[in-house]
Amino acid sequence: MRATEGLFRAPRFGAAWAPVALLLADGPDPVAAAIAVGLAGGAPDAAARDEARAVMAMLRSGRVGGAPGLPDPGPAGLGLPSGAAVLVLDPGEPAESAAAQAMLATARVAAKGRRLLLALDPAAPATARPVLPDSAGQRLPGRLAPWTLLDLAAECHTLSDEMALLAGAAGLPARLRGAEPWGGAPADMAFAALLAATRWADPFRARPWTAAEGIAQLVAWRQAEAMNRRIVACTGMDVFKRGAMQAALAGHAGPPRIVFRGSTALRLAREQGGDVAVWAAVMPENLPARAAATGVGLVQIEDGFIRSAGLGVHRARAASLVLDGAGIHFDPSTESALERLLTRTAFDEALLARAARLRAAITASGVTKYNLAGEARLPPLPAGRRVILVPGQVEDDAAIRRGGGHIRTNLGLLRAVRAENPDAVILFKPHPDVEAGMRRGAVPPAEAAALADQVLREVPIGPLYAVAQEVHCMSSLSGFEALLRGLRVVTWGKPFYAGWGLTEDRDPPPRRGRRLTLDELVAGALILHLRCRDPVTGLPCPPEVLVERLAGGGTAPPAPPRSPAALRAFIARCSRRLAAWGASR
Repeated sequence: MRATEGLFRAPRFGAAWAPVALLLADGPDPVAAAIAVGLAGGAPDAAARDEARAVMAMLRSGRVGGAPGLPDPGPAGLGLPSGAAVLVLDPGEPAESAAAQAMLATARVAAKGRRLLLALDPAAPATARPVLPDSAGQRLPGRLAPWTLLDLAAECHTLSDEMALLAGAAGLPARLRGAEPWGGAPADMAFAALLAATRWADPFRARPWTAAEGIAQLVAWRQAEAMNRRIVACTGMDVFKRGAMQAALAGHAGPPRIVFRGSTALRLAREQGGDVAVWAAVMPENLPARAAATGVGLVQIEDGFIRSAGLGVHRARAASLVLDGAGIHFDPSTESALERLLTRTAFDEALLARAARLRAAITASGVTKYNLAGEARLPPLPAGRRVILVPGQVEDDAAIRRGGGHIRTNLGLLRAVRAENPDAVILFKPHPDVEAGMRRGAVPPAEAAALADQVLREVPIGPLYAVAQEVHCMSSLSGFEALLRGLRVVTWGKPFYAGWGLTEDRDPPPRRGRRLTLDELVAGALILHLRCRDPVTGLPCPPEVLVERLAGGGTAPPAPPRSPAALRAFIARCSRRLAAWGASR
């Protein structure tokens, strides 16, 4: 008995791959063998057929099943009508030439004047060559995803049980080797037989999964791989990030190229019909216009909202990223993909329940952006007075330059918070990159002491949320983390979480008129928008997995830096500036 993925195949992300399904069957064609054995044992019961129909619907709506990692442009992308053609799938296998010719003859009879489309079977090897003559019909170029082919078809003629199954899931009549598939058995019975021989497993936690969980992961991977596949070249990448970016952006065919010059990236993307990715914080102002003039899509990339165990300046690899083809979340001057998602999404009950569980897991585990070790040792705080936490930021960071309000310095923020709250206890937490001497934003000690009751240096921020009632910030992610923990949040800049009715905004961002619940914000920002990467398997993963890894020590922090802070700061500045200069060329 062989174990294969069968119909439910997972894409590769460069070198990273793991199955979610294993099909246990004998024979050279495990899918056909499993169906034959299952149907020989008698008709599946009603429950098995109900599950099969549910799986068929999930495959259809999620556009998964069969060969992964192939272009899926749909009929519109090919300039062809939907559901109008007789589809003939060329096996691309010389040994099947006679069977393919017989299948073609059957399809010609069935066509009755309709368009005949020839396409390589998606499961054919990348090196396969057609065995049917181009003169037999209209030949589609290259290998295309199963669902694009099925969208074009009124009926499907194939030599593979795999495509006959997907045709059944699409609601199309299919002919398998010129005859009715599976002796005339309905597609849901064939699916039930296949599912009976399939085992599902969580690739992250090594535990059993249901078919619904496995297919949901395949759908998430399909979406991530499709976006990665479109990225042909990256520019503006810090030299220290390049390896991590190639791994995070790899698709089924491998990673994108990372190039120094923006002009080179645009040329490669134009030649290959893809997109350019750029690190958002160093993106030249003219790059969007240059990309638009060249007809190339531009994807901005930035660290995600659940980042790592350790600081970026210490080279801790980001375990989550934001990929945005419309703008970027920290720049309110244009509508980002996240803002569009939060404005327009109808969040269903299941997604909101998942968001509530995720929020509870984050707060219970104490996970924050950097997850720095250490304890917050605070002297006793005066009773009966409000405690306000003021997190500092890197003042030359893009989040301040592009998303700041009228206050853009840590000293200015402290002055404004103290003026508005003269009787409150103010805890000032400098940004860890600033404390490390790597970035700009230090507040003179005398002024910090005059404005804040306590200046909390070299302590993690997580425990501070438990002693504060409010957080005042410019555009710091700490404000979002405070919302998750039920604190009052006042923003003095224009962060992505402001303007939705959950914060008090001293400098409100434009456009955001919709009122969101906290779980809607969490669902949009952390589940639908965030791209998490499992530090153990290297695969795109749900945010719940990343929270578990960070909470349980499943991702190791980087080794402590040995070079002096001033030298590290100089190298980091040079690397960022060099990346930005190259992207502008």
